[in-house]
Amino acid sequence: MDNKHSKIFVAGGTGLVGSGIIKNLIAKGYTNIVSNYHHRKPEVESIRFVKLDFMNQQEVEHFFASEKPEFVFQAAAKVGGIVANNTYRGQFIYENLQMQNNIIHNSMIHGVKKLLFLGSSCIYPKNCPQPMKESYLLTEELEYTNEPYAIAKIAGIKMCESYNLQYGTNYVSVMPTNLYGPNDNYHLENSHVLPALIRKIYLSKLLSENNFEAIRQDLKRYPIGACTSTSDESTIRETLAKQGIISDKGSISLNLWGTGTPKREFLHSDDMADACVYIMENIDFSDILEKDFEYGQPTSSSKKKEIRNTHINIGTGTDISIAELAEIVRKEIGFTGSINWDSSKPDGTMKKLLDVSKLESHGWKAQISLEAGVKRTIKEYLNA
Repeated sequence: MDNKHSKIFVAGGTGLVGSGIIKNLIAKGYTNIVSNYHHRKPEVESIRFVKLDFMNQQEVEHFFASEKPEFVFQAAAKVGGIVANNTYRGQFIYENLQMQNNIIHNSMIHGVKKLLFLGSSCIYPKNCPQPMKESYLLTEELEYTNEPYAIAKIAGIKMCESYNLQYGTNYVSVMPTNLYGPNDNYHLENSHVLPALIRKIYLSKLLSENNFEAIRQDLKRYPIGACTSTSDESTIRETLAKQGIISDKGSISLNLWGTGTPKREFLHSDDMADACVYIMENIDFSDILEKDFEYGQPTSSSKKKEIRNTHINIGTGTDISIAELAEIVRKEIGFTGSINWDSSKPDGTMKKLLDVSKLESHGWKAQISLEAGVKRTIKEYLNA
């Protein structure tokens, strides 16, 4: 970015990644940041939030024409876990395509100097070789449960890549692994695996202590369907049972989906934000072409090699089984009941580990260990 006063737009600034990017930018001294909100306007000192619906083409066009941002972080997306992805397939592909199309295209039309597009590691094939290199994109079929979301994200990567090649824009796509941290989604109907584990294990502990006052406080923040803080005790117990939190003769057990054997990689959102700002400050599309594709400038016609899969993986390069992760969370929260695995439910892809050698070769590496990050995240959830 040109200087600390450059106008920066963080699309999706109230979400897990967007809020982390804003925090990182402020810490590094950037002073001209604008972001968006949907319902309630956040109160963040030195940040201007505007109400903006990315699904509305006219609203997005008016925003870019009037605000004229110089740099854009495209962190806005409709996201969810395996159940949400598989249940709301139409919404996931339509809404993500619509949002990113409006933002990317208007960035080009209105002369944005650089854009960072955030995708997801689910873009890679279901049976992808491990660890997953950027070059493995579109080599085999996708995992079925999140195929619509993955296709939307792949379209975003290719849109950025294609605009760079046709229009000379400077758009870089990044593919994060599973993320967690402040401002994560803890609604159990559509949360990702780590926040879902944290909340379910916490609720299991509270139920084992018969602490309905604390359970009601949790439900006040995040209702579970029609079950709220004002629901009667019987309704709360029934609702928790549907989430796998079972009370049997005074003992509490937690039943979780799958076998617990799939392995996943997890990156703290603060690390993700730092990587995004680092890439925005230091890595241009031309740098990717030169370093990773042995090209000179994007306009060079002397080389015949195809330019594809120019995105960059962001992760830690290490993974852990879901069962091992659950044990880390259980230990930190202090739940002493049993955790059981329901093998009749789908596991999803058995292993998803990113190859992060490309990003490391460009000078960035993750700093927050999983144990430290989980401990910090649980503390933030309990004190919210």
